[in-house]
Amino acid sequence: MRLRRKVAIVTGAGTGLGEATALLFAEEGARVVVADFDDAGGQKTVSEIRSKGIQALFVHADISKESDAQRIADETAGVFGRIDILVNNAAVFVLKGFDATVEEWQRSLGINVVGMALVTKYVAEVMKKKGGGAIVNLSSVSAWIAQSNMFAYSSSKAAVLQMTRNMAMDLAPYGIRVNAVCPGTIMTAAVNRYIQERGLTLDELNSVEGGKTLLKRVGQQREVATAILFLASDDASYITGTHLMVDGGYTAI
Repeated sequence: MRLRRKVAIVTGAGTGLGEATALLFAEEGARVVVADFDDAGGQKTVSEIRSKGIQALFVHADISKESDAQRIADETAGVFGRIDILVNNAAVFVLKGFDATVEEWQRSLGINVVGMALVTKYVAEVMKKKGGGAIVNLSSVSAWIAQSNMFAYSSSKAAVLQMTRNMAMDLAPYGIRVNAVCPGTIMTAAVNRYIQERGLTLDELNSVEGGKTLLKRVGQQREVATAILFLASDDASYITGTHLMVDGGYTAI
């Protein structure tokens, strides 16, 4: 088990990539803190982890609020006495360009950028006292490529990449590594809603979106979670300030 006795926080772990990551971390021996504003989803993830005999804690939080971001760190440290790993996964998907409203921009940046920075700020203070840790930020292939009518989202994910590099520099003296994962099209609940809204089948999604990749298919949540696990584990002990593409070769074309 690569995370035995470690304490890991995963934001946005009520569904999707966050849920898959939290469950994988538990399999690898970590005690997991699920932070989400979705109480039902977050509690479901915690219940599933506990059913495997692993300690888990749910913290209700909207990370765009500084008090909530701080509470994630405080409650984790209060219960477990330490924080070894932070996965900054929580995000909103404002898939718009010029048509995005000011409120939508504020929500996108408030969670995807400012919220991520706030959670990291308070978690890093706990990590410093322990003498180190690992942080993995979720960016996206959208940070690297131009996509039509998407820049309210893609610009926030590009900001995550630069924050990752800067955070890695600022936190390296304290033994804290910071890296990013950039997923491509992954089969999440959001993607399922997308194909249902457009009346597509999974085969059609693989043909259209998967056809843009070298592997000719969309990815699975577990495939992203394993990449996050690698960067969070001691196997990546000499890796910081960089990103890992998990996109089936989409950005290589």
